[in-house]
Amino acid sequence: MPASHASASRSRHARALPRKAGASSALRYGRLAAMGVVALVILVAGVWGSWGCAQHVMLSKGREQGTMTVSRCEGTVCWGPYEPVSVGSTARQRVSIEHSVAVRTGETYSVVVKPGSSDVVRTGPAGLLHAWVPLGGALLLSSVVVAGGLRMRRSAWVLGGAGLALITAAWVAL
Repeated sequence: MPASHASASRSRHARALPRKAGASSALRYGRLAAMGVVALVILVAGVWGSWGCAQHVMLSKGREQGTMTVSRCEGTVCWGPYEPVSVGSTARQRVSIEHSVAVRTGETYSVVVKPGSSDVVRTGPAGLLHAWVPLGGALLLSSVVVAGGLRMRRSAWVLGGAGLALITAAWVAL
């Protein structure tokens, strides 16, 4: 092979490499962006799922507060009488609370009434931690996406550790 032909062949390959490197770089950034969006959507969904109950626990000032004694549970709901503790709150014969591992028949719990309904949510540390459990699950799930999709292992360990700590604290507090 003549020298001029070999150098022309090398220069053609040299020109082809930057295009290929540019394409792989674009794919890499596209993957990073997509995985970042997936991780963010998971975290937003966790906050959204938690906020429905957490807002009543965290922002309970000015709401009806009292105690509920669980008298009966059926399916996913438990019922019982409500005794007011805060000023302006009225006693009710029957309020409902979500049936979960945090609620047992015969037990009395500090609760806050959701405005405009007869539904109540547990208050105190146990109620607060229980309300944020969906966020703990989202932190665990997003840690897998961050580790595998974004290849950010340290950040994934932090997210997973925070999720595990939140779920464990909620379980211990119950």
